[in-house]
Amino acid sequence: MKKILALILVLVMMPFMGACGGGDQGSGDGDEVTLKLWCIATESDANRPAYLQAIEDYEAAHPGVKIEMEAFENESYKTKIKAAMSGGSSEDLPDIFFTWGGAFLGDFVDAGKVYCLDDVYANNYTEEQIPSVMLNNTTYDGKHYGVPTTFNIVAMYANMDLLKKAGWDKVPETYDELMQCCDDLVAAGIIPFGCAGSETWCVTEYLEPIMLKSIGYEDLGAIFAGEATWNDPDIAKSVEIMQEMIDKGYFDPSGIALGNDEVKANFLAGKTAFYQNGSWNTGEVAAADFEAAVAMFPVINADRSTPNCAIGGPSDHLAVCADSPNAELAAEVAVELGKEICHYNYLNAVGLPAWTPDYDTSSLEPLMVDIGNIVNQCEGLVLFGDTAMSADPAQIYLDYVAKVYGKEIDGQGFIEGLTKDLQ
Repeated sequence: MKKILALILVLVMMPFMGACGGGDQGSGDGDEVTLKLWCIATESDANRPAYLQAIEDYEAAHPGVKIEMEAFENESYKTKIKAAMSGGSSEDLPDIFFTWGGAFLGDFVDAGKVYCLDDVYANNYTEEQIPSVMLNNTTYDGKHYGVPTTFNIVAMYANMDLLKKAGWDKVPETYDELMQCCDDLVAAGIIPFGCAGSETWCVTEYLEPIMLKSIGYEDLGAIFAGEATWNDPDIAKSVEIMQEMIDKGYFDPSGIALGNDEVKANFLAGKTAFYQNGSWNTGEVAAADFEAAVAMFPVINADRSTPNCAIGGPSDHLAVCADSPNAELAAEVAVELGKEICHYNYLNAVGLPAWTPDYDTSSLEPLMVDIGNIVNQCEGLVLFGDTAMSADPAQIYLDYVAKVYGKEIDGQGFIEGLTKDLQ
């Protein structure tokens, strides 16, 4: 883990350097080839500009290749890609598809549905361009199947204008300070947090940092990997902490029925003081009409956890369908496209770089630099829970998380249910 984080530090702090060519990856002579790309870069998604620019650049440099992008909302995409991979013919599948790393892609690899990218990496790219540790989340049995498009963590954004109205001129640094800040915000008529209950992955962006800062990155990572039990009293306590925050009015009560776009819009409009979600939101937060700051959820149990750990990692990827009639070309396109999406995402403050920057980074958004500094201090990272788990366990986990936010179960019910259903 320390080796991984040391390399992240190198990537984030890398000065401008000359580009290293990946070789000509055009389609060669012949008719134009059209490749289908499925992704989640919808109109409202912060990644969309990077996707569009990367596609435009690639098509301009390779006039024999046309890339048709189709974007889907996050949750519906998970259902669509799983259904397509399990029963679709090659005509129903895209050539290139967005995927999360870990077990999410691993299930497709195990089913023989994903094209191996080893030759493309070996023939066109160096360790200096894409450190091998950045490929770990999409490496199975020693073979590479994914292209990282960014590197993100769960971050806690703060509207400092609202915090100052409640008497706070800094983001709370300890758990007790955060709870007091929330009390002060509520007393001032300000809602501390918003959370999108209709998209359960957004609820995990709150519960997982609470669990992480209660039991530490090694223990939480082991639980997500199925190597340790959910039957941990501090996991139950984490659920109780989140539900107590709900009871105290720390969360917008309308949030349980809202989607992430609506919750984020409320934060950007100054209706809530905090927004805890992926660091891919940094550009939008920085552009808001208020003074913004970023931090992480503070430590709850110092006997088991540390301030210097986070939920996240290189999770977003592109991959290639093994049954694509143009799989070899699609593999070359996917790797170069992923590299350039990463490039534009970093400059747009939508994520840290998984690929070593070979471009000028002197004008980075300061809030993105702050995210980088947070990551550089991390001792450990834990991949997002529903990504780290295979499809069926992940869905069971998400169902229990939804029950936590809806207060259908308490902490004891959470750990007992997951222990029974997953272990």
